Amino acid sequence: MSFSGNVRKELSGNISPARHCQIAEAAAFIGMCGTVAINSFDQYSVRLHSENFLVARKVFTLLEKTFNIKADISIRRNISKDSVSYAVVIRRHQDALRVLQATKMIGEHRQDADAIHAFNPLVIQQTCCKRAFLRGAFQAAGSMSDPNKSYHFEIVCALPEAARQIQSVICSFGMDAKVVPRKKSFVVYLKEGSQIVDILNVMEAHVSLMELENVRILKEMRNSVNRKVNCETANINKTVSAAVKQVEDITYLRDTVGFENLPESLVETALARLENPEAALKELGQAMTPPVGKSGINHRLRKLSEMADKVRQERGGLL
Repeated sequence: MSFSGNVRKELSGNISPARHCQIAEAAAFIGMCGTVAINSFDQYSVRLHSENFLVARKVFTLLEKTFNIKADISIRRNISKDSVSYAVVIRRHQDALRVLQATKMIGEHRQDADAIHAFNPLVIQQTCCKRAFLRGAFQAAGSMSDPNKSYHFEIVCALPEAARQIQSVICSFGMDAKVVPRKKSFVVYLKEGSQIVDILNVMEAHVSLMELENVRILKEMRNSVNRKVNCETANINKTVSAAVKQVEDITYLRDTVGFENLPESLVETALARLENPEAALKELGQAMTPPVGKSGINHRLRKLSEMADKVRQERGGLL
């Protein structure tokens, strides 16, 4: 099962004991994957559709716990696409009316289907209800990428108003959710790993949160090691390049003007570098008699390079 599937599975077993939170989660399910129908006899019915069995089971259980309703479940198999879809249906008018009124999708007076609105702010006034609402919205229309590959959390909405309201609820917890249109839908998303950890905490998916944190720690350790290795490699390359240049300059001085007129300290340093072309400055300094510090050796080698460049100029050579 994918990471997103594991999150959905964990959330499917989480039903708040408070009825107001149960209503908030039911409102999210109906608003995100539900349709309300009114027949010719002015009778209501509610159908909630999902291609995920865990979501269908959660909706069925939620309706039973919250409203003491025994909804119907229908299963449809698409042989050509090798897929299965589930529908949880509230067929009885009185049951559907009770659910719609509790979730504040309709008022006390009957309305036509076009006048029914989802996500009434009155349902999600409390923080605990906002948590339950986001749980329902994610289970109905959300997904997450594999954190080993990238960090991405999204909830797909059919209407821009729904997307903006979900964005507002997420942002109320201190996160910076964005909305972007995608084809005929509107996507509310988070991209940063730390914010995805926060949204999992808000939805109370604590097992998935720990799994994500473990992945983040391993990725941070791996990145830290890679940065150190790259830094050390760059330093080694820099040291090797400098040593090669020093050997070239000393060899040029020896083969052109010789070491006879050079100060004894520079001659000693030049010979030590030729004998130890791969030695670091500190090692080279320790080979001197008496030992010379790293800055002292660096000064002598720089002096030799400057002398070599001066001889090249005098002889018409290239720098």
